[in-house]
Amino acid sequence: MDTGTHVVMGFALGGLATLDPVVAQDAVHFHSVLIATVLGSQAPDIDTVLKFKNNAVYIRNHRGVTHSVPAVLLWPLAITAVLSIFFPGTDALHLWLWSFLAVFLHVFVDIFNAYGTQALRPFTYKWVALGVINTFDPFIFTIHVIGLVAWALGAQPGATFLAMYFIIFLYYIAKFLARHDVKKAVLAIIPDAENIIISPTIRFNQWKIAVKTKDAYYVAKAYKSDITVLDKFKRLPVPENDILQAAKQDKNLSAFLSFSPVYSWQVKEYEGGYQVRFTDLRYRTNGHYPFVAVVKLNQDLEITGSYTGWIFNKDKLKKKLDVVPR
Repeated sequence: MDTGTHVVMGFALGGLATLDPVVAQDAVHFHSVLIATVLGSQAPDIDTVLKFKNNAVYIRNHRGVTHSVPAVLLWPLAITAVLSIFFPGTDALHLWLWSFLAVFLHVFVDIFNAYGTQALRPFTYKWVALGVINTFDPFIFTIHVIGLVAWALGAQPGATFLAMYFIIFLYYIAKFLARHDVKKAVLAIIPDAENIIISPTIRFNQWKIAVKTKDAYYVAKAYKSDITVLDKFKRLPVPENDILQAAKQDKNLSAFLSFSPVYSWQVKEYEGGYQVRFTDLRYRTNGHYPFVAVVKLNQDLEITGSYTGWIFNKDKLKKKLDVVPR
């Protein structure tokens, strides 16, 4: 989920914690647990700072080790240890339990996005991405805000947020059922689909779809169960030639390939060298595929520039490629 949603979730969990008699007994316990749930709801996303280094490092590591099984266990221990210093006398067990719930829920809700997480590390490095809830879901965010406003106006927080999470639970079921209907509709028109990637959007009934068959890739959209095929690409294996092998040594392309399951590729020869481009087919926006990895090589197949990330205009890409990778 997005940062804003994780923030309101942290405060909501702090309100829910008032159902715990130990937390509700005095202000020290309540304030320590509230801070713990807010910190716990944010801690796994500390790897966002990697974006300041470069996109390749960010793509490879975001929602990786910080969302893993060991991290889910260690974050609450660290939060409890620090807050116990500032709130002496607070119940460490309950502080740990509520911070653990906050961290666990952060990772848990992230697996429902299309981006997903490596939540099962170190048992497997496979990305777990259920593609049911958009990274920012207006309903989930809004109902949290309504709950927090009700709390500020005097509503009992425990009961308020317990009811809120029950409604969200029903919302998740509705989204799963809607996604299931979309998948059935896709199979009806592309029966030989080997892999169907369904990505939610900000709207409840609208979905982005990428389909892999033996011979082709399809890009489509859905409104409820109405499927519209937007593009079809011939599925061509990536050749093992010298140009592609040289390009694959680049850190940006390597990061892209570790993340993207459905992509097209092309090699263009120009005066002085080659340009290798891989395009992720999951993120079609207004007829454009913005998530790419591009490698520029000279005639000797030496990398002279590369980039991976979101590109919406040619000028930006040219500027990025003019920077020789470190």
